[in-house]
Amino acid sequence: MAWKSNGRPTSKRSTALKPKVFLDTSALLSALASPSGASNMILALAEAQLITLVVSEQVLVEAERNLQEKLPRAIPEYRRFLTTCPLEKASIPSTADVAMAREIIHAKDAPILRAAMNAQVDYLVTLNRKHFLDDPEVARTSGLRIGAPGDFLAWFRERLES
Repeated sequence: MAWKSNGRPTSKRSTALKPKVFLDTSALLSALASPSGASNMILALAEAQLITLVVSEQVLVEAERNLQEKLPRAIPEYRRFLTTCPLEKASIPSTADVAMAREIIHAKDAPILRAAMNAQVDYLVTLNRKHFLDDPEVARTSGLRIGAPGDFLAWFRERLES
């Protein structure tokens, strides 16, 4: 992986490859809760191997915990997803990497942002408005495309059409 002088990774991925998509906890939970929503469509694209779905260990742990507390009926679907959907696990970012990400985003979200940056994903999908979507500086500074599930689907469709 190459690094810019500001400490951010630069992607050497070809746009001809299937896109790597980092799904944060909010988007994953939304996918499991709503079988007809945009988040769930992203899981379907991953299962069809049209995209490479990337998650971090933190996302998986948070998802399991939140499902246990708030949506236990979705746990079987979550476990099925884990066994059937091809996933790439992002490596756990170093303490130094997380510290750098804290300069960009709220401390709680720094490990997620940094895991996505280190995985060199093409898109980070989230429903976190406050810290990701409503702050365009996060995308600009991190070098990532960041959007809600519907935003990602529109971007993906444009890629298919071109």
